[in-house]
Amino acid sequence: MVLSKKRARHVIEEIIALFPDAKPSLDFRNHFELLVAVMLSAQTTDAAVNKATPSLFSAYPTPEAMAAASEADIAKHISRLGLYRNKAKFLKKCAQQLLEQFEGQVPQTRTELESLAGVGRKTANVVMSVGFGIPAFAVDTHVERICKHHNIVKKSATPLEVEKRVMDVLPPERWLAAHQAMIYFGRAICHPKNPECDHYPQLYNFDHI
Repeated sequence: MVLSKKRARHVIEEIIALFPDAKPSLDFRNHFELLVAVMLSAQTTDAAVNKATPSLFSAYPTPEAMAAASEADIAKHISRLGLYRNKAKFLKKCAQQLLEQFEGQVPQTRTELESLAGVGRKTANVVMSVGFGIPAFAVDTHVERICKHHNIVKKSATPLEVEKRVMDVLPPERWLAAHQAMIYFGRAICHPKNPECDHYPQLYNFDHI
């Protein structure tokens, strides 16, 4: 049974309360580095990405530098990450597109971001919300698992359905905080196996709702 809107909001707000200072765990210094780091984070951990990006950003600090590099050279810097060859191809193409279509700047709209090679809806939402402060809600594996485990959405819900449900439950100014807190909650408590959510009864205290 999917929770009511009020109860779903209560669960998410309690998760935010558990991790009120949650911040992005990817290391970046500008919009280009954020975009690259989020692209690299697919099917790997943020910690692994953070180990790879210092040498990558040192070698290719700008779209111009990355666009001029070969896929093989880019791949050398990220070879310990999953799907690194595909990611190297996408990074080079994305850098070329930034130069050709956006004057070397990372665009701010979802449509423009998703036009870039290797950039899907989740990556676009992260760049919009974290990089530009534009309200958006990104759904990763942690967020999807938490929302299904806590009946915020149906077990069969797609990532887009999860995104729309959370955006309907929370006001826009809470979307980024919810995304960040749910990532930490998913890593520390709501594990794929043997989740420890029952240790936090406040999540289910619906007496006042």
